Amino acid sequence: MSALVYTSLAAAIVFEVIGTTFLQKSEQFSRLGPTAAMVLFYIMSFYLLSHALKGMPLGIAYAMWSGLGIVLTASIGFFVFKQSLDFAAMAGIGLIIAGVLVMNLFSNSVSH
Repeated sequence: MSALVYTSLAAAIVFEVIGTTFLQKSEQFSRLGPTAAMVLFYIMSFYLLSHALKGMPLGIAYAMWSGLGIVLTASIGFFVFKQSLDFAAMAGIGLIIAGVLVMNLFSNSVSH
């Protein structure tokens, strides 16, 4: 798989996480600036995800996009918004990371 596919997917994940962070800051869409930023970052994320789909199967791309997005969003919630994560949440995040690694290292669905 080309580096451009992974670069597009990585950027899509980052933009989705930024958009989700602005979703928190929008205070249920009551603040115009964060709401507009959220929409912009989500649009950019989906645009870049569509480019990643040119070189990788939908299920694999979406699993990595959503899985790594969850991990990064939970990290932002913990470090930036001071939200707590209990053992079960941390274990689940670890399983998501393990799943992404297994897909990339061992799956024949992901071209290496």
